[in-house]
Amino acid sequence: MGVLGFSMSLPATRAAVADLDPWLVAFGRAVGAGLLAVLYLWWRRVPRPSAAQCRRLAVVAAGVVVGFPLFTSLALTATTAAHGGVVVAVLPALTAVFAVLRARERPSALFWLASGAGAAVVVVFTAISGSATGALETADVFLLAAVVLCGLGYAEGGAVARELGGANTICWALVLSLPVTVGISTIAAVQTPPHAGPAAWTGFAYLTVVSMFLAFFAWYAGLARGGIARVGQIQLAQPLLTLAWAVLLLGETVPGSAVAVALAVLLCVALTQRTRAAGVRRAPRREVPVR
Repeated sequence: MGVLGFSMSLPATRAAVADLDPWLVAFGRAVGAGLLAVLYLWWRRVPRPSAAQCRRLAVVAAGVVVGFPLFTSLALTATTAAHGGVVVAVLPALTAVFAVLRARERPSALFWLASGAGAAVVVVFTAISGSATGALETADVFLLAAVVLCGLGYAEGGAVARELGGANTICWALVLSLPVTVGISTIAAVQTPPHAGPAAWTGFAYLTVVSMFLAFFAWYAGLARGGIARVGQIQLAQPLLTLAWAVLLLGETVPGSAVAVALAVLLCVALTQRTRAAGVRRAPRREVPVR
């Protein structure tokens, strides 16, 4: 469910930045989702996280509330959602690396072989398709920065979700980010007053409600329950969905090489799901503490 929700993020971002300032798209969506998070936390009467948990939530916010939305918004002003979707396929491998560093997981050798193969295919595709000379373009650098930060945010969020629950983790990360996201989005709106058509606003609404809010409920809950490294590899299937949305919603042309790369990483995710990771703690069944 989380991957399905995320799969339309890049096409929605592409539609939004066609008319709206990318900084407004990146931080404005976090403001809207943050307000929804305030309502959710108040409605469920969720206790405040501890100081130690707040520090970890700051890492989550840096990765998935600020880093990924900002760098993908900047990238998609210069490249297609289809291209971005294939580059982002390297994200599960980075999530697994951070799962080892931040969550103390220990995937098997077969896992690393399959995950590394998928990442290598994506990196080669990115390098040879970036330009005629084979060099990375600015948009690719932005996309790679986005996936590094997002991998960190996924791994840290999955670990925190074992204590707070998936919904509470993203909600508190959004709320803690509000001083920054409100300030930057306000500056962006003043400097470049938003004038956009229905397609751009629809994309922005999707990013706010689904990509930045609801999809994380399922995603962090899944990472916490099944292991960050292993479950994170399911996102290797996302490029196929993103390519489909890019064609259906934006009318983009998808080259055969992109489809081949997406299928290759899909085979890799099938291999990773046949492995088991050691040192994975299960999430508690009661996910949302209520006073």
